[in-house]
Amino acid sequence: MRYLFYYFKRLESFSGKKIYINLLGMVLASMLQGLEIFLIIPIISLSGIGSINTDVGPILVISEFLQNYPRLFGLPLILGLYIVLVTGQGFFHRKIFFQNIKICQRFMVHLKLQIYRSILEANWEFFINKRKSDLVNLLTNQLGRVNAGLGTFLLLVSTVIFSVIQVGLALWLSVKITILIVVCGLALIVFTGKYTKKAKRLGFQAADLSQGHLANITDQLNGIKEIKSNNLEESRLNWFHSLLEEIQDRQCDYAYLNMTSQLVYKISSAILIAVFVFVSIRVFNTPLDQLILVIVIISRLWPRFMTVQSNMEQIATNIQAFKELAQLEKECKEVRDLAVKDNRPQGSKLTRIEKVMECRNIFFRYNRKEQIYALQDITLQIPSQCTTAIVGPSGAGKSTLIDILMGLMQPEKGCVLIDGVPLRSNNIFSLRRLISYVPQDPFLFNGSIRENLLLVEPEASEEEIWNALEFSASAEFVKKLPQGLETVVGDRGVRLSGGERQRLVLARAILRKPLILVLDEATSSLDTQNEAKIQEVLNRLKGTMTIIVIAHRLSTVRNADQVIVLDHGKVVQKGGFHQLAGEKKGLFSSLLINQTGLSS
Repeated sequence: MRYLFYYFKRLESFSGKKIYINLLGMVLASMLQGLEIFLIIPIISLSGIGSINTDVGPILVISEFLQNYPRLFGLPLILGLYIVLVTGQGFFHRKIFFQNIKICQRFMVHLKLQIYRSILEANWEFFINKRKSDLVNLLTNQLGRVNAGLGTFLLLVSTVIFSVIQVGLALWLSVKITILIVVCGLALIVFTGKYTKKAKRLGFQAADLSQGHLANITDQLNGIKEIKSNNLEESRLNWFHSLLEEIQDRQCDYAYLNMTSQLVYKISSAILIAVFVFVSIRVFNTPLDQLILVIVIISRLWPRFMTVQSNMEQIATNIQAFKELAQLEKECKEVRDLAVKDNRPQGSKLTRIEKVMECRNIFFRYNRKEQIYALQDITLQIPSQCTTAIVGPSGAGKSTLIDILMGLMQPEKGCVLIDGVPLRSNNIFSLRRLISYVPQDPFLFNGSIRENLLLVEPEASEEEIWNALEFSASAEFVKKLPQGLETVVGDRGVRLSGGERQRLVLARAILRKPLILVLDEATSSLDTQNEAKIQEVLNRLKGTMTIIVIAHRLSTVRNADQVIVLDHGKVVQKGGFHQLAGEKKGLFSSLLINQTGLSS
């Protein structure tokens, strides 16, 4: 429950005095409802149904007030007052309830923004170790359950306030009978505590199923081409059917549990009310007027015990969501990106690279509990305004090195220097402003071409957009599209070919006017024609900015000023293309022969 109270305190901090005003409103609404009950005795007395003693507490005050009016007008007056009270209390209760909903909804918007900010500000290693579907599940399903849990908790608080006031009114009339009822009610809540524990367990199971459900659905939709090309539709459908049946079973289990607890309450209520009436008449000799009032109060109070139990079961099913959300926030805080954490105005700002980027004695491993390093003792220099190619077999550490150069990950040992200045938390953010990154798998959002380009440079003019398209060899095919720049590219750019997506991503990178352009195997999946177009672009950009290319196809780095060869996380060769190709015993020459059959 501590996670529930943690988020309730945050709700309290967010809403301020409004939540206390609402709590006060709940007290007033309960008092009005109590006053309604006390009007019942005068109504019965004035109606002539029977003679009932009206010299009991607040009933006496009402009776003395009615003595100022003729008996003929007393009954309509008291009935009218009863209608006014019930109507007023109803409107007042609606306002308080709606205000609670508004407070919760505003807090959820605030909480969602806070959590999404925390996720966005987490470092790159966090995303490497997390399934994206798990984050989506937390931002949607689990946040929804937290919202439901907080709403139920506020409802539980209002129920408890109402119950306490009603118990107070009942104690005013008959202490013995009220204590009997309260003891029975509390005993029943304790007795049915096992249902709350079961509800909590079912909530944990439902959370795990929901997470697994979303993860697998996401994986299968991402791999829909493989499913269709391998005729796997039927097997995937069978899997989905079995998963849905399991989710259905958990939901039915919870519904059965809830209905069982309500059944227990109803049966217990009937037995206890029967015992209560018998004891009141035969043992306590309770006066009729008090008995009627206590019965009315108990008839309203007893269902509240059932509501409390039901609310506790609902909260228990959502506890796992509170826990997972709190753990996510804590984890994001612990791995907050240094570029975000220390992006202070007084920090050192990088505006250009005059001479060189340098890696000095860098060691890095993804899991510090393991002995294997992804990078070992990396020392190299990347001259400004030059093209540097990083090559090597798969798993050599090329992409890891790029991530460290961009400040996405921090080395375990060693450091990156920019013109002799160490890359630290106070200048990582400004470094990234100088960099445009083109990944191996080009990503486009499901929007228009214009929207995808303006994402990195919202103020870019029409001329700048077309210049970037021309430079990336994209202008020709964009002009041929029926809607031109307004063409919607589909999910991840699926409506375009791989080469077109890659060139648009390159155009987006160029539009940003970076000082450093990083291409992470950006041509490895392209055909020869599109690869040639990208290569032509790089040749035109050469000398205008610092270009770092991770290359799988070695033929594409012939014009690089420097080639760095990695193997098993180590730099094994450095030099020009033809120099390395001439080193017959070197890894580069071996890779080149395997790809082209030629040594140079």
